[in-house]
Amino acid sequence: MATPAAAIGFKSRLPKRPPQRVLPGFGLTLGYTMVYLSLLVLIPLSAVFIRSFEPGWSHFWDVVTAPRVIASLRLSFGASLIAALINVIFGLIVAWVLVRYSFPFKRLVDAMVDLPFALPTAVAGIALTALYAQNGWLGIWLLPLGIKVAFTPLGIVVALTFIGLPFVVRTLQPVLEDLDREVEQAAATLGATAAQAFVRVILPALWPALLTGFALAFARAVGEYGSVIFIAGNMPMRSEIAPLLIVTKLEQFDYAGATAIAVIMLVLSFALMFGINALQHWALSRHGGR
Repeated sequence: MATPAAAIGFKSRLPKRPPQRVLPGFGLTLGYTMVYLSLLVLIPLSAVFIRSFEPGWSHFWDVVTAPRVIASLRLSFGASLIAALINVIFGLIVAWVLVRYSFPFKRLVDAMVDLPFALPTAVAGIALTALYAQNGWLGIWLLPLGIKVAFTPLGIVVALTFIGLPFVVRTLQPVLEDLDREVEQAAATLGATAAQAFVRVILPALWPALLTGFALAFARAVGEYGSVIFIAGNMPMRSEIAPLLIVTKLEQFDYAGATAIAVIMLVLSFALMFGINALQHWALSRHGGR
């Protein structure tokens, strides 16, 4: 009868089978990934950079430093930043209510959060314009208060807030569902108030998800076009967004000018996303180290 040691030695001499893989090997999948990203991302972005510098650096600089371009960039990024911050606050409230409370028509409210995803952006812009115009259902009540939403920068913020809310809510919901309520109960037994438990226990765990939702909402808002052009008014130097200015230059066959604005938007977006990702990494490492 074979001893256990002999059995172990016999098993060790058996040829090892290669592990079963659902997908092909690393080389093939990596090659496919690089080709796919090159065709859809790297080559188009490289073409934008090359086309914008074809007339020369001086032409590029004249385009991106024009007062109309600077005003449109300031409006696009400023309104996107404000809308993303608003969505972080109210998206957290909406996600908290949907996760922590039960109430009638909860599933309907949860489904309505995804409405900006399914609704065409042009339809959203027309609906918001009809709602906030001076004779709209809400605009007629806001006008006596001196608040004009439609055809102003405020209308742009409203439209960007509308299309960005689902990104924050859907990012926070799974994190809130996974939070252990026993930690909150332990904080309460130690004498912490509800506000202290939220700030010191819950909020640190939500920081990475909040930053992710903010980044997604901001990135979505910067490139938004369809829902904004109807409610913005599109007045140069006042309510003209950068994507609309790009379309205007394309209609004028000024391809170099359009790509120059696109390059500036791309560089600024990458810089902001890099900063947000670095902050998110810091929040993850800080929370994970606790």
